[in-house]
Amino acid sequence: MEARRLAEALRAQGATHVVTLPDNASAALLRLLEAGPAPRVVPVTREGEAFAVAAGLWAGGARPVVVIQNTGLLESGDALRGTAMRMRVPLVCLVTCRGYATLPAAGAAPPGGELLSRPDVDSVAVLTEPTLRAWGVPYSFAREDGDLERVGEAFADAARLQQPVALLLTGETA
Repeated sequence: MEARRLAEALRAQGATHVVTLPDNASAALLRLLEAGPAPRVVPVTREGEAFAVAAGLWAGGARPVVVIQNTGLLESGDALRGTAMRMRVPLVCLVTCRGYATLPAAGAAPPGGELLSRPDVDSVAVLTEPTLRAWGVPYSFAREDGDLERVGEAFADAARLQQPVALLLTGETA
């Protein structure tokens, strides 16, 4: 997905801050945002902090977005549940999805010990969607540049539902 177009989509939605723990998949997007006008990039030291910082920004009248890798999303579950969901923060979470290239090797197998220990499958990809469903976080995919209208849909869903929603980015931003 082209980082420049994703940055433009965030600006078009009025995002004021991007709260993130930088990763390789989001690096190009973050470099672009840091070099330009709003949204302002707010780095955190742990993924769970992203949801508390975003909730505080929202409470102060800002329109933050969280950019987080799916591994960090799993690590930060309690912060998402206990802060952003409980406060009903209308928050868009752009989730970079490590491991989705290995999913075809997984087939239709349900998550379990055998699948999660296979060396040819990145288990975080297997667990991302079931985890979001378990937490009650609606999600959709943006797999390529043509899917960028989903950024606006995610903002609309978060506002309508008054809760976090996730947009899964399955390719690196370049």
